[in-house]
Amino acid sequence: MTHEPSPLHDATVRGFASDNYSGVHPEVLAAIAAANGGHQVAYGEDAYTDRLQRVFASHFGEGVEAFPVFNGTGANVTGLQSMLPRWGAVISAKTAHINSDEGGAPERVGGMKLLTVVAPDGKLTPELIDQEAWGWGDEHRAQPLVVSITQTTELGTLYTPDEVRAIADHAHDHGMLLHMDGARISNAAASLELPLRAFTRDAGVDVLSFGGTKNGALGAEAIVVLNPAASDGLKYLRKLNMQLASKMRFVSAQLIALLEGDLWLESASHANAMARRLRDALDAGIAAGELPGLGFSQPTESNGVFAVLPLGVADRLRDRGFKFYDWDAAKGEVRWMCSFDTTEADIDAFVAGIREELARG
Repeated sequence: MTHEPSPLHDATVRGFASDNYSGVHPEVLAAIAAANGGHQVAYGEDAYTDRLQRVFASHFGEGVEAFPVFNGTGANVTGLQSMLPRWGAVISAKTAHINSDEGGAPERVGGMKLLTVVAPDGKLTPELIDQEAWGWGDEHRAQPLVVSITQTTELGTLYTPDEVRAIADHAHDHGMLLHMDGARISNAAASLELPLRAFTRDAGVDVLSFGGTKNGALGAEAIVVLNPAASDGLKYLRKLNMQLASKMRFVSAQLIALLEGDLWLESASHANAMARRLRDALDAGIAAGELPGLGFSQPTESNGVFAVLPLGVADRLRDRGFKFYDWDAAKGEVRWMCSFDTTEADIDAFVAGIREELARG
């Protein structure tokens, strides 16, 4: 007898806490099902992972190599390890995911030192990098050998291709390599209206962590080596870091579903558009004097809105069922994220709720 499983949650509920809260895009889910059945060689020696190499080459150019992994932390830690000797250090923004949201994995699992600098908008510059880019040859200091940037940043801001190029040139001139954490790289491409390689390989990025999960995949990311001379040992490091999928065809099939056509771009563009709809509606309310105490801490350049609310308003909104995170509770700063499945009705209901709670004072 076949048992049809029942969901344990209300599938009509959507929130604004994270684009990780959303489910799997139906086309990606269908790709997983299509890859099922029969036997394929394990650990990446399958038809889907082979096809994925050609798909990534179509976006980033010939000569790149992609290593599918399970999650973004695994991609970052493993990718950075492949770029560094044991004595190497990574320069990043203090707000970078590798520093603030990966449980110490880069340092404790990856064995690398993070050298962080304060970047109010989440973006590094050559001048900020220079705060930690020193001490080469000093045996008492971990050697700064990689710069890591995030696109889009953890604060929802964007690097332009020129900004990435300036960082890459500065890093390379100092004998350092450039890593990009691309957990939301599709949202960046959609916002910039540029192909993926325009602000990655063509701008001097050496190794990329390519994100799929936040854009409708089910635990599917990849380390993409854009400069083969910048990375070594990934074949072994991926296994060492417990990121080698035995049934890799199901990870690769998801990334193929996203990237072989325009699904990656359509989904990211929609998420960005929903964030813009939210920001525009609230900006209009502020201009009309209808939203007392509401402000914004960052520009809305992708699928995240960073707002500042009066004391108590965030909790009252959450009590009404609108789920989202505090970003800096001491400042009343919150983060609202939109996903590929966020609807206009979701946005309009949220705006109405914000209006009502702000009116209560």
